[in-house]
Amino acid sequence: MQHKIATLALGTALALAATGAYAGNSYPNDVRIGAYLVHFDASASDITGPYTVPGLGTSIESTTTLYLAYVRQLSQHFQVELALGWPPVTYAKAVGPAFVGSVPYNGKRIASVRWFSPTALLEYSFFSPQSHWRPFVGIGVNYSRFYSRQITAAGAAVSGGPTSISLPASVGPAVTAGVLYRLSTRWHVVASYSVAEVNSRLTTDTAGVRRSSEIHFWPNAVVISVGYAF
Repeated sequence: MQHKIATLALGTALALAATGAYAGNSYPNDVRIGAYLVHFDASASDITGPYTVPGLGTSIESTTTLYLAYVRQLSQHFQVELALGWPPVTYAKAVGPAFVGSVPYNGKRIASVRWFSPTALLEYSFFSPQSHWRPFVGIGVNYSRFYSRQITAAGAAVSGGPTSISLPASVGPAVTAGVLYRLSTRWHVVASYSVAEVNSRLTTDTAGVRRSSEIHFWPNAVVISVGYAF
């Protein structure tokens, strides 16, 4: 169901982007490149399952990655943005007791994952297209797919041996706010702040022993980019 919602949202965004630009704009297309600085305001339920000590939790480390976007102007004030970051390696850090038995736990990196996370946004820009400064706000949908899921040596030690990880894809709302500063007719710089809702269920399997935790990522992203209109 989540995949159908994501496909529908992305298809809608692409359909909007394919519509004709409004009269008077010679450069309705815009490509941007920059940096994603992502902080995870994450929360997770305690890890549960057989042979699991109560109070074991996880947190998600912040990361920085490449930002890429395509923006299509729909009118003087509305545009659609398709944004994504180069899939970063993100680490899960153990939160809980200092040791589980004799194995160090709290503060240790216990797993890593890469995720592909495109976002489609419908945005409203204030002021006229000729203004040097143009604040904007937007709302849309985020799709996050997790892959290259790996347990670390510390994670395997706590789990009791080699462990596989399952982390289903997520679809959730996203919002953004930012400002564009026009350097010339075609070139501009953009700064923005975005938040998306990303939820998933972490499940580990250690020789048939399955443990799980509900994770709410809430990535908060600061983006600094340069854009070119054409």
